[in-house]
Amino acid sequence: MATLSKYTRFIPYFYFLSVIIYWFTEINQSNGISAYPILLFGIPFLWQLIKPTRKLNFSLGIIFVCLSSYLIFAYLFDLLNIIQWTEASKKLLFYGGLLVIGNFVMSLWIVRNSIKKVF
Repeated sequence: MATLSKYTRFIPYFYFLSVIIYWFTEINQSNGISAYPILLFGIPFLWQLIKPTRKLNFSLGIIFVCLSSYLIFAYLFDLLNIIQWTEASKKLLFYGGLLVIGNFVMSLWIVRNSIKKVF
């Protein structure tokens, strides 16, 4: 059980890497070579798996908490009908809901790891 808890700190990085790889494959099927810059987003997460640092860990966590919070506010504004969304935007908000919650939870996990000084 100790080895399992030792490796659970890497779950958020694998989550974000899998989202980036999925995003890359979807864009690559439709746009071709223009999707390759998306892979650059995976470099910090891959670096954290290879040679973890607390400062990069904390920075990644805070950045993604802010981005996820911004998207959560978009959902709240949609529920309260503060902003009028187009149908295409509502469809995107609906399908991205689980991704937003997952990003928020995983980024909080990254911040927690950097505060606990796991590295």
